[in-house]
Amino acid sequence: MILLSDPRVAAVPSSDDGEPLVDLREVPELRLDTRAADPAGAYARVRRGVAERLLAAQRALPAGLRLLVVEGYRPHHVQRDIFTGYREELRRRYPQWSAGRLHRETTKFVSPVEVAPHSTGGAVDLTLCDLDGVELDMGTAVDATPEASADACFTAAGNIPAAARRNRQILVAALTGAGMVNYPTEWWHWSYGDRYWALMTGAPATRYGPR
Repeated sequence: MILLSDPRVAAVPSSDDGEPLVDLREVPELRLDTRAADPAGAYARVRRGVAERLLAAQRALPAGLRLLVVEGYRPHHVQRDIFTGYREELRRRYPQWSAGRLHRETTKFVSPVEVAPHSTGGAVDLTLCDLDGVELDMGTAVDATPEASADACFTAAGNIPAAARRNRQILVAALTGAGMVNYPTEWWHWSYGDRYWALMTGAPATRYGPR
């Protein structure tokens, strides 16, 4: 399992092809949740190529299912605050951890700012729902932490119900088929064009840099 703290992620050359952000509130084919909504509407924005891949993934879903997008673009200051807040929570809970382990465990849930997929506009947190918007059982809630879920938030976790495992397999098949990559400690996190995507797909550089 390659974490975002891995030096190979930071070593990927960063470039930006200038592709614009699009507002998913203006893409009626996709359902957008508001739990992560912010006054500026950043949560609803992703790069155009990501939006196109989400639409392709949704078309590949079984009848009666839809993607439910929770969060897209995340400004640097928001990413920094989430990272430092979670790191300090872990520091309080596990004072015996070394600085290296503290950093590594933090990155299982929150990316370091310097390589953060969400801050490129290339990442999205999402889940599955039915046609009425009712979320499917995915084994944990979106944004469940490894500590609170006993690692059930890991995409390939075995400690979840069989139905949730099947639902994750549906999500994985659709999004992988559309060219996106998953962060394996978070079943809901998918990206395209960022450093993690580039490393996992063998691309020579990113398509999207920080915004």
